[in-house]
Amino acid sequence: MVEPFCGGLAVTLGLRPARALLNDANPHVINFYRWLARGLVIDSRLENDEGAFYRHRDRFNELLRSGQSESSEAAGLFYYLNRTGYNGLCRFNRSGAFNVPFGRYHRIRYVHDFTSYSAAFAAWTFESGDFTSLTIAPSDFVYADPPYDVDFTHYARGGFSWADQERTAAWLAQHQGPVVLVNQSTPRIRKLYRSHGFDLRFVNGPRHINCTGDRTPAREVIATRNM
Repeated sequence: MVEPFCGGLAVTLGLRPARALLNDANPHVINFYRWLARGLVIDSRLENDEGAFYRHRDRFNELLRSGQSESSEAAGLFYYLNRTGYNGLCRFNRSGAFNVPFGRYHRIRYVHDFTSYSAAFAAWTFESGDFTSLTIAPSDFVYADPPYDVDFTHYARGGFSWADQERTAAWLAQHQGPVVLVNQSTPRIRKLYRSHGFDLRFVNGPRHINCTGDRTPAREVIATRNM
């Protein structure tokens, strides 16, 4: 199985394939997963407190500036910031600094010991880069869930433009094996994937994360090829 935009790993964790190639443009997500494969345990105190959040955010950005972004400390802080920050967002400014503000949760359940994930993750390969750089076999099953065709696209440095959407569609269309693509069902997304010979069907999917906190069901498209 190949996920070129693995994000939260919901599909891969649900399917539990014996082998998986998992890529994401956000290197901090991948660093967290790589440390999960090693059996990450977070020793520091995690608390739903505004002052603590901004201290941890400053420390995380200090690690990024000093070249320690791949450390276990950075992985633990990234987990904490993602759980505690506003609306579960992952956002970086143009300088590459994490800039999500403090969230407003009444209660947060934090996990310190992630060693239960190490067995499953040990057989999976994690990469961080452009999806076109992945080396995949012609028969691999590819599940693609790129950033949706919406205004908020700053999940990783550089964003995800319409040109990136077009590159994604063209890259997936070249694959000889089975492909499943999920995206927001906008007119231009439907036109794009139809032009590449994908079969389309539609579902109402809950919005788990967006910039406003809106949870109104969004119309989504599932585009398939070679199935």
